[in-house]
Amino acid sequence: MPETPSGAPSRARSSFRWVVMLGALAALPAFTVDMYLPSLPEIAADLGTSASYAQLSVSIMLIGGAAGQLVIGPLSDRYGRRAPLMWGLGLHVVTSLLCAFAPTMTVLIGLRLLQGFFNAACGVAAMAVVRDRFVGAEAARILSRLMLIIGVAPMLAPAFGSAVAAAAGWRWVFAFLGLAGVAMAVVVWRFMPETLPPSRRRPAGARSVLGGYATLLRDRHFMALAVIPGLGQAVLMSYVVGSPFVFQEFYGLSHTQFSLLFALNGLGLVVSAQINASLVRRVAPIRVLRAALVMQGVFAVGLLAVAITQAGGVVGLLVMLWIVLAFQGLIPANASAIALSRHGERAGTAAAVIGAVQSGVAGLVSPLVGVLGGDAVAMSAVMLGAWTCAMLVLALATPAYRRGGWVQLA
Repeated sequence: MPETPSGAPSRARSSFRWVVMLGALAALPAFTVDMYLPSLPEIAADLGTSASYAQLSVSIMLIGGAAGQLVIGPLSDRYGRRAPLMWGLGLHVVTSLLCAFAPTMTVLIGLRLLQGFFNAACGVAAMAVVRDRFVGAEAARILSRLMLIIGVAPMLAPAFGSAVAAAAGWRWVFAFLGLAGVAMAVVVWRFMPETLPPSRRRPAGARSVLGGYATLLRDRHFMALAVIPGLGQAVLMSYVVGSPFVFQEFYGLSHTQFSLLFALNGLGLVVSAQINASLVRRVAPIRVLRAALVMQGVFAVGLLAVAITQAGGVVGLLVMLWIVLAFQGLIPANASAIALSRHGERAGTAAAVIGAVQSGVAGLVSPLVGVLGGDAVAMSAVMLGAWTCAMLVLALATPAYRRGGWVQLA
């Protein structure tokens, strides 16, 4: 941008457009998960299956997303950000429409696996574009701003899904998701320029791809920082897959009440993400990360205690849950920004590893809620277990808590 008196406002407007566009892209997979959550009990009944098997249709999408990101990330480093993204969005539309006609839960789970694989392009593209244009604390700030958009998904998606299902049935929820994919494809085609010029693209071939992954895997600090968002996502997804049954079946909340609960928790994520965006202007992202993780653990222990004792009833559980989830806005963005800053030359592949670990870990951990009984204690215990692993990774696999160690990761 030229340095003119109007340059700063112009840059601000440009940054705002990028945040909205990339945030909407990154939110599409989350929207795809959250929109049909209020209908999970009805889907289980309609397709003649158990609650835990129905929950698998949520978790399996994360597994598909993990695999998809590992494939799409190197493709975005080779062919640019736009082409793989457009293909991913197109196939997201196709699988969404096929989900609407799924005759059995087994078929639906298989289609959800593919749906997660293809719309993984959205998350890879969003993170890689941020790294193409921003680094360090500025990247952490932009990623936190994206959380404002991503946070809208849990606030609005269940309400939309509940309204659509009430008016036309749960199958039309997937038709709406297909329409959302079409809308995002139009936005990308019209407004998103290519951010990776040919001169910076990685060579094609299996050897180059495997070499890129080998480089990342050998970076112990990168891998530790890549695992932390995954364990954080496991905390969030344990709540996502367990909450429809905990609050609608055990506590008797209606669809509308459950949607409002989801919106309230989404608001907590949005608020903390914006606090983080302001904090990283003055405080190193690693310092914010290590403090936020400790505080989240304190309240995760409190959440499990409330679930076991039922102190305060549903209100007590909701208050502790809101605080635990709110700290999410201070954790994944900082860990991801620090990790990406270590490998800007292969941002797509690095973003794919982070995203794949995030989706894969969350997809493997969150079904434990159903396996352990699907009640509030099971949900809280799995959330605390995921946090414990994240804390151990940060403390043992990085110098974050060692004297002066934060400087190495700043």
